[in-house]
Amino acid sequence: MAIRILLAEDDDSMREYLSRALEKTGYTVTTVDRGTAALPLLESQRFDLLLTDIVMPEMDGIELAQRASVLAPEMRVMFITGFAAVALKNGQTPPDAKVLSKPFHLRDLVLEVDRMFQVGTAADL
Repeated sequence: MAIRILLAEDDDSMREYLSRALEKTGYTVTTVDRGTAALPLLESQRFDLLLTDIVMPEMDGIELAQRASVLAPEMRVMFITGFAAVALKNGQTPPDAKVLSKPFHLRDLVLEVDRMFQVGTAADL
């Protein structure tokens, strides 16, 4: 059973880069360019992981994660951000969410996702 990832990232090249790396290692990735576009997908499909940028137009990643935890409480969350300190203030992030600070190597991202699901694909990168 393939692990399904919903990737919300407003930067086109970053979104493409991340989805390609994750798909290359065997994950099924659906991408959206903003949090508001992710909500209808969360309502209609099942995902194992929400991988979201924090700073996005219309709805930031923290609000998206909060809404996602209601729609899909069993789904895991990982934030990718260049603003980690900002993101973590006020304890707004879900308690078990991971935060990966930009810039990061693709291998680090895949390792973190692998670790979440106890799989070993990162060796292929």
